[in-house]
Amino acid sequence: MSNQESNFKIDTKEKMHVLTPEVPVLAANMTADLKKLTTSFLKQPVKNLVINFSKITSIDNAFGMELANIQQNFYNENVSMVFCNFSKEVENSLREMGLLEKMNHTPTESEAWDIVQMEEIEREFL
Repeated sequence: MSNQESNFKIDTKEKMHVLTPEVPVLAANMTADLKKLTTSFLKQPVKNLVINFSKITSIDNAFGMELANIQQNFYNENVSMVFCNFSKEVENSLREMGLLEKMNHTPTESEAWDIVQMEEIEREFL
């Protein structure tokens, strides 16, 4: 297991991967690993991604900016990316950075799955 993967638990579902960071703080020095890891999903048959923040208590500004950029890249590729389980601290940090409103996020992982599935259906009809 590489160092980047040791910081993230990956659970593959039928239509998505669920990525759960295993550390409480997402720091700027982790952004390159996150970008490399998430970009690798775009080359797989199952491309959609849910990032579960259930274990995260703090997020660095640079990491927040990278999350927003990665999410935009996914949507540019016509692939879903949904964030879930933001703590109040993470939510407040993202709001202060002006990113929360731009991010596709839900309170629970189950709701994130629902969004991915709805977006999959929408893409099939288009």
